[in-house]
Amino acid sequence: MLTESITILKGIGDKTAEDLAMMDIHTIEDLLFYLPYRYDVREIKPLAELEHNAQVTIVGEIDAPPQVLYGRKQRTVFNVKIEGAIVRVVMFFRIHASEQRLQRGTVITLTGKWDAHRLQITANSFKLGIPKSKVEIESLYTVKGNVTMGRLRSFIKQALKRYSDQIIEILPESYLHTYKLPLRGKSVEILHFPANEYTLKHARRRFIYEEFLIYQLKMHVYKAKRRTRRKGSPILIDDKQMKDFINQLPFSLTDSQSRSLKEIVTDIKSENQMYRLLQGDVGSGKTAVATISLYGVAQAGFQGALMVPTEILAEQHYESLQEMLGSNVKVALLTSSIKGKERKRILTELKDHSIDIMIGTHSLIQDEVLFNQLGLVIIDEQHRFGVEQRRLLLNKGEQPDVLHMTATPIPRTLAITAFGDLDISTIDELPSGRKEVLTYVIKEQLLDRLLHFIEQKVNEGDQVYFVSPLIEESEAFDYENAIDLYNKLVQFYPESIKIGLLHGRLKNDEKEAILKQFVENEIQILVSTTVIEVGVNVPNATVMVIYDAERFGLSQLHQLRGRVGRGDKQSYCILIAEPKGDVGKERMRIIAETNDGFALAEADLKLRGPGDFFGKKQSGLPEFKVGDPIEDFRALEVARRDAIDIIAENKLNNDNAYRYLKEIIQNSSLEQFD
Repeated sequence: MLTESITILKGIGDKTAEDLAMMDIHTIEDLLFYLPYRYDVREIKPLAELEHNAQVTIVGEIDAPPQVLYGRKQRTVFNVKIEGAIVRVVMFFRIHASEQRLQRGTVITLTGKWDAHRLQITANSFKLGIPKSKVEIESLYTVKGNVTMGRLRSFIKQALKRYSDQIIEILPESYLHTYKLPLRGKSVEILHFPANEYTLKHARRRFIYEEFLIYQLKMHVYKAKRRTRRKGSPILIDDKQMKDFINQLPFSLTDSQSRSLKEIVTDIKSENQMYRLLQGDVGSGKTAVATISLYGVAQAGFQGALMVPTEILAEQHYESLQEMLGSNVKVALLTSSIKGKERKRILTELKDHSIDIMIGTHSLIQDEVLFNQLGLVIIDEQHRFGVEQRRLLLNKGEQPDVLHMTATPIPRTLAITAFGDLDISTIDELPSGRKEVLTYVIKEQLLDRLLHFIEQKVNEGDQVYFVSPLIEESEAFDYENAIDLYNKLVQFYPESIKIGLLHGRLKNDEKEAILKQFVENEIQILVSTTVIEVGVNVPNATVMVIYDAERFGLSQLHQLRGRVGRGDKQSYCILIAEPKGDVGKERMRIIAETNDGFALAEADLKLRGPGDFFGKKQSGLPEFKVGDPIEDFRALEVARRDAIDIIAENKLNNDNAYRYLKEIIQNSSLEQFD
């Protein structure tokens, strides 16, 4: 049985079982599906086919015994004969007892970095003799404790020999035939011990599709379940009333805003609970769409809630909503700073429905906050809140409609993976008349000229951001840090120019106080780490300077750039960078040439990958064992299409061929999508 403990295998006692448990391996099934994280492919090719600077494997005959050379690093050097040529071998690791066997005439197989110009290999491993096959593929695993890769492979080999016939095929035969996929049991065997690259490629292809299909099925099953939870009483927004409200606004909606608003209102008016993501570039007008939606819900007799990550952002939203809504709707603000009688009054008015729209921070999820008839919940920058925090706010009402908002444009590649359970509305154009932020990449040698330019802008009444990637000096990096930068600027500028310092180690109330001073122009230059990346709206700020810009991803740079250009003045983003590698130089070129957040997001994804795109801890992305949503996007699209078809046709319940997929979904936790 695959559910048996791994201790049934020879060589696994209690201590080894403890080490394997650290790797989340408890049963035979866990062991069989503990897949390699990568493969070392060693293919012996003729010298003429070897690529310069590539990792290669060669076989030759030792021409002379090795010499140990001493210098900055100890190295072992010798020559081998290959195809009539003499190749120099350099090893930077100790070979100890093996040294005696490396005599003239001995045949040796070497793997390492090839230098075609010098006819030299810098070897990282070697074996005596000729390999059995011209291509050897070694599977590499993450191991812990005293479990070595060799021991792990021996356990897996044992388990495959005894239990591989018990691995059940979970995909319907029609899919195996249509996509020409190998069987599950055979694929597991190949992934652990591949004979060649062709069979490995197809075994991987099978598991990539399987992983994506199961994930997409989970999302769509969750989505279907969520729809059935709606209480069945739609919010009847008055179209004419809403149209009249939009017509009296001092600006016109863009086509993107109108389209997104229509999608949101259609959801709110339906009997199904809305679960939608509104994404749009910095300054694209998401708040206007959210405000109009809240207006419609309030006029229909329901309450709305808008939760944002910071107090300063909550205050800014409160002011802008009051300005847009006027006396039509009662708006209130609730943050941790509001205490005593004022707090008590707000909570009472919220409970008796005197308040239509409540704006706040995490304060909204406190037990004492009780809504009368919560109909719409909007969560701004939803990735800044945990799953439990979002759920607590939703529980304040009877299955309220939910709208997430994000200013991080999410490429379709990621959207259908991380947010496939949400319907997505996209605002992909900026309001007319907004001036494009001019972006320049400079070297630090030009800092003096930049500082004089900034002094000129401040004297004209403008404000400036300086962003640094570190808080304090670090031994690991020589990047400019926020505290040193702050001290430099204080020394450079006259006392009349007030400079503030903001970073993540400050307490929340300290951060809020400094931001408030900047918003009110009591501080002209704000030195900060990336804590100002999202949500601060200071129309008077016209210059954004980012130190060591090569350390940031494109999306993060674009978010920071979005802090300026929010007024009617020309704004500038100055990137101080000296990237060493080609990827860093390419990022700087792209950010300087385009202001399109969606184009930048796609480029960022290709250059950095999904983990760095969102941030490792809060990406919301699933951990796939084999598949990569970016590299294997075509397979993801196919799996998504098949999952939609399976759910639409109710095949999990009606077709026996899908019974194993149904079991997997039933036994899975779907909370990750909440």
